[in-house]
Amino acid sequence: MTTLGGRRAYTRAELMDAYGLGRSTLEKWYRERERTGHPEPAGTIGSQLVWDAAAWDDWYAARGPAVPSGAVSRDELAARHGLSRHRLKQLWADRASNGHPEPAHRAGKALYWDEAEWTAWYEAHRDRPPQAASGSGTGVDDLVTLAEAARILGLAQTSVTVYPKRPPAGWPEPARVERLGGGRVRRLYRRADIAAYGERRLRA
Repeated sequence: MTTLGGRRAYTRAELMDAYGLGRSTLEKWYRERERTGHPEPAGTIGSQLVWDAAAWDDWYAARGPAVPSGAVSRDELAARHGLSRHRLKQLWADRASNGHPEPAHRAGKALYWDEAEWTAWYEAHRDRPPQAASGSGTGVDDLVTLAEAARILGLAQTSVTVYPKRPPAGWPEPARVERLGGGRVRRLYRRADIAAYGERRLRA
């Protein structure tokens, strides 16, 4: 999320992502702001106009069906639970296996969840033993490469390549090390161990 003067702000691209709106729609609303009441920009960042997030959210909410009381957006969940948008999107993408709640409200492509329901689910998911969440076997299907571990954790692949030699606190030992040609090795990690490391990292 962009900030301007310490306050949350939206670029037009962020509005498109957050609300599922097209650029042409946003440009039209702004161009016709005397009629639509569209908020004035709060300033610029580089060459981009930015709008105060609270003011824009309030204006948009007044245009259509109100967001139900107690429903929160992904950005609000991120702020209240100390999670990244990437992690929240990952949890939502894995809903078939982790039981992630369904949205309580939709506005275009923007999703809102009942905060009490989501919080109860997340606390149970976070505190679940890794074996219950991901399985504890060591078969081929339970092992992941370093690149796959990076994807699970929402990290750039290049950032974890140094972990085998300079592991951060709590980084798991590989479950299997395979010798490849040219003196190279491939390290395979238990999916459950990576998931457990990720949860500890989020709590730190």
